[in-house]
Amino acid sequence: MKVEANKVVKIIYELEIGGENEREMLEIVQDDEPMVFIQGMSGLPEAFEAQLNGLQAGDEFKFSIDAAEGYGDPDPEAIIDFPIENFKIEDGEIPEGMLEIGNMIPFSNDEGNRMNGRIVEITEEFVILDFNHPLAGQNMHFSGKVLAVRDATKDEIAHGHVHGEGGVVH
Repeated sequence: MKVEANKVVKIIYELEIGGENEREMLEIVQDDEPMVFIQGMSGLPEAFEAQLNGLQAGDEFKFSIDAAEGYGDPDPEAIIDFPIENFKIEDGEIPEGMLEIGNMIPFSNDEGNRMNGRIVEITEEFVILDFNHPLAGQNMHFSGKVLAVRDATKDEIAHGHVHGEGGVVH
């Protein structure tokens, strides 16, 4: 069975970021916790899914995605200042360990969409959060292997995610 739309795909991979000459290993996904997703519904960049189309279980892959085809360039308007008062709880204190550079803070926008902001700076009055995707502006280099491909169930397609092993259990 080949990777195509509405197929559940299970892969392992290594992800490096950077240019051709200087790269940094960012993530290694191995057999014990493979990545499992529905092709066409993964939320991954289209260029990533396009590289997997037509592969089958046992096929290896190696490809690069430049920043523009990945998560785009960082948007300066996605860096937002929040008054530090917003992070204080009922007793007027900030929970210990919450406000540290690099911490991800979950938010919801006006439409109820969940998003994470990464703390990039803390002043006496403000917490500056970056809502850009962590890989915005990065060239990504993948190498890996397709472990399995199967048809997604009607429920998985309706819900937009994989159920069971490697997916959501509900």
